Amino acid sequence: MSTRTASDGEERLIESRDQLVAPMQAGEKPASAWRIGTEHEKLVFAHSDHHAPSYDEPHGIRDMLLALRNYGWEPVEEGGNVIAMSGTDGAVSLEPAGQLELSGAPLENLHQTCAETGRHLAQVKEIGERFGIGFLGLGMWPDKTREELPVMPKGRYAIMMRHMPRVGTMGLDMMLRTCTIQVNLDYGSEADMVKKFRTSLALQPLATALFANSPFTEGKPNGFLSYRSHIWSDTDPQRTGMLPFVFEDGFGYERYVDYMLDVPMYFVFREGKYIDAAGQSFRDFLKGELPALPGELPTEDDWQDHLSTAFPEVRLKSFLEMRGADGGPWGRICALPALWVGLLYDQTALDAAWDVVKDWTMEEREALRNAVPKLALDAPIPGGRKLKDIAREVLDIARSGLSARAKLNQAGDNETGYLGELFEIAESGTVPAQRLLDLYNGPWAGDITRVYEESF
Repeated sequence: MSTRTASDGEERLIESRDQLVAPMQAGEKPASAWRIGTEHEKLVFAHSDHHAPSYDEPHGIRDMLLALRNYGWEPVEEGGNVIAMSGTDGAVSLEPAGQLELSGAPLENLHQTCAETGRHLAQVKEIGERFGIGFLGLGMWPDKTREELPVMPKGRYAIMMRHMPRVGTMGLDMMLRTCTIQVNLDYGSEADMVKKFRTSLALQPLATALFANSPFTEGKPNGFLSYRSHIWSDTDPQRTGMLPFVFEDGFGYERYVDYMLDVPMYFVFREGKYIDAAGQSFRDFLKGELPALPGELPTEDDWQDHLSTAFPEVRLKSFLEMRGADGGPWGRICALPALWVGLLYDQTALDAAWDVVKDWTMEEREALRNAVPKLALDAPIPGGRKLKDIAREVLDIARSGLSARAKLNQAGDNETGYLGELFEIAESGTVPAQRLLDLYNGPWAGDITRVYEESF
C-alpha cells in the first residue's frame, strides 16, 4: 500500500473536472519511455519461534528498516516513526502487520527488474542473518491468527482497520495476513490504456492461477489454492472486483473518474496526519461538504491519495497495476512482470492476447474470477474448456512479445527466460499451492512449521 509523505510544494485545489482526469492523461508516454515498476511483499518471521516481529521489539521491524541505512537507504517518517526507507531502488515500506514490501523503481527492462529484486533480497537476508529473521514468499500467513499478528504504526492502517469490518468479513485478513507481487505498467494513449486494461483484467484470473500460493490458514489446508484471492471477494465490494464498466463501449479516463468518485473515501492527509473520512464521499468533498473537513475543498494530492484506495483486480492511476498474483519466492517475482510486459508492451502480442478473451461475456469473466481461488488452472472457461487449456497459448504470446522487445543483457540473452517457471507450471498443470499441499500431506506429515524451511 502507498506510503504518503508531506507535499514539498504548494498544493493546488481541485477546481475543475479536468484536474480529476489529469493523472490518467499524464500517464501517457511514447513506447520508448514505457517502464516496469515491480512491487513484492514478503512475510517476516523470527527463526527462534516463527513469531511475526512487532514494530518496536529488539531486532523487530523498525530495527530492520533502519539497518537498510547501511545500504544507502534513507528513512521516511510519520508521526515520529520510521515507516519506510527510500533509495535508488524505490522504497521499502511496511504493510499493516509488518509484511515487508519493495516498491521498485521504474526500470527499462526485466534484466534490471530482476537485478533490483536480487539486490533487495540480498540486503534483507544479510540483515536477517544478523537479527535472526527470515522471510517467507507466500500469498498468506500459513499459520497465524489475526490476533497473533502485530499492527504497524501507520495512520492510514488504523483508519482502514476500523472501517474494514463495516463493509466485509475478510478485510482484516487482507490487511494483516496476505502478500502479493504486482507490476505497474505504462500506456501510450487513452485507447492503448483501454485495450491494456481490458486484456489484463480479463486475463488476471490466469495470473492468479499461475501464482496461486496460499493454501493454508491457521496451520491447516483451507480448501483453496489462492485464499488470498478469495479474501478479496468479501473485503469491500465498492472498491474491489472485475469492474464490468471497463468492458463497456465508451470506457476511458472519464468513466474511471466516475468510478473513483463513487468509491468511498478512507482518509484525508493534513499536516503529516491522517484524518478519518472512512465511508464519506469525494463528491461531497468537491462541494466543500465533507463531514471530516467541513468547508474545505480537496487538493490534487487528495485526489492522488484517493486513487490509491480502490483495490480492483487491475487499477488505473497514471499507470496500470496488475493486482492478481499471490506472493512468491525470487523466481516468481521476476516472472510476474515478465508475463505482463510480454503481453502488453508489444502490439502484436497485445492484439493476440485480446483475441483470446474478447468474446467472453461479463458473466463468464466473473465466473472465472470466482472459480480460480479454489480451482486455479482447472477453473472452467468458455467453450467447455479449462483455464489450463489456454495457459500455454497465453504464455507463448508473452514469450513472443518479450522476444520482439529484444532487450538483451550482457550475456546476450533476451527477457524470455524469466517466463521459465510459468511454463513449467502451465505444462505440469500443478500450481505452487498444490506443490505445498503435496509436501504437507507427504514429507511434512501435516507439520505446517516445515513451511519455514521454504523461505526465500
